Amino acid sequence: MSENASHQDGGKATVYAALFANLGIAVTKFIAAAFSGSSAMLAEGIHSTVDTANEGFLLLGMSKGNKPADRDHPFGYGGEVFFWSFIVAVLIFALGAGLSIYEGVRAILHGGHEAEGVPWIPLTVLGVSLCFEGYSLSVAIREFMKGRAHRGLIRDLRDMKDPSIFVVLAEDTAACLGLVIAAAGLALSWLTHDPLYDASASIVIGVVLGITAILLAIEVKGLLIGEAAAPEMTDRIREMVQKIPEIQHINEIRSLHLGPHQVLLTLSIDFADDVLSQRIEAIVTDLDHDIRQAFSIVHSVFLEVQSRDGHRRIAEEVRDTASA
Repeated sequence: MSENASHQDGGKATVYAALFANLGIAVTKFIAAAFSGSSAMLAEGIHSTVDTANEGFLLLGMSKGNKPADRDHPFGYGGEVFFWSFIVAVLIFALGAGLSIYEGVRAILHGGHEAEGVPWIPLTVLGVSLCFEGYSLSVAIREFMKGRAHRGLIRDLRDMKDPSIFVVLAEDTAACLGLVIAAAGLALSWLTHDPLYDASASIVIGVVLGITAILLAIEVKGLLIGEAAAPEMTDRIREMVQKIPEIQHINEIRSLHLGPHQVLLTLSIDFADDVLSQRIEAIVTDLDHDIRQAFSIVHSVFLEVQSRDGHRRIAEEVRDTASA
């Protein structure tokens, strides 16, 4: 199995684990909300329903992203995953956060529902839900750890290009935090006989979801408009090219993520003046092959043979045109 296939299978396993966990949890939360009248529990039910739909959208994006290239999309459909991940971020904000905050405000304005007796059913549901969400989160963390570069947690998260993993990571982290908030609000309302705590917990859950959605939207936006491959990959390719004695200078190396595991690579290189055209063709062919062998995520390689001065002149003309 190739490295790309392994990453894709890991991403699907992460999404499926989250999908089945959220689907079962959503049903039990709504049942518990009906019995207890808890606003926080209802907010959590809404949260899990939205998360279930989100996993469906991620799977849809992954399926569409695997379509082969055609005339209209010569570089394939890898960007489908980025688009549907952005839809997920919008749904978390619009539905998850919005409805949770609405339910909390509505409960406050209408006096809330005071729990009678120990709220065993909702607290039990929250505990079981935390176990399922924790399992789903552990699957996402395991896949994240497989692919991280160990340059620091925050940087590794920012550098991750696979939404099927970092979206689930964010969702499940927010879900576990939301469960703890819901349990705290429910318990405080029961202990103090004040439904305000339960209603406030619903609002706090909405705020947590809103922050999660905004962070996801910012990250996925960068992928949608185009992000370069990891600098380490570019540096290694530069080293490979510099070892070829016939190449005098590397004018430029550019890369673009077309999908989570699909990179477009372009190089402008300056050959020595006395190199024969047949030798240039052989070097370009070998270099294309070697780059693809070293980096399986590189799907397209375009090498431009260009003098150093010529490349500089064209770059200056492009900058002048753009600034005019």
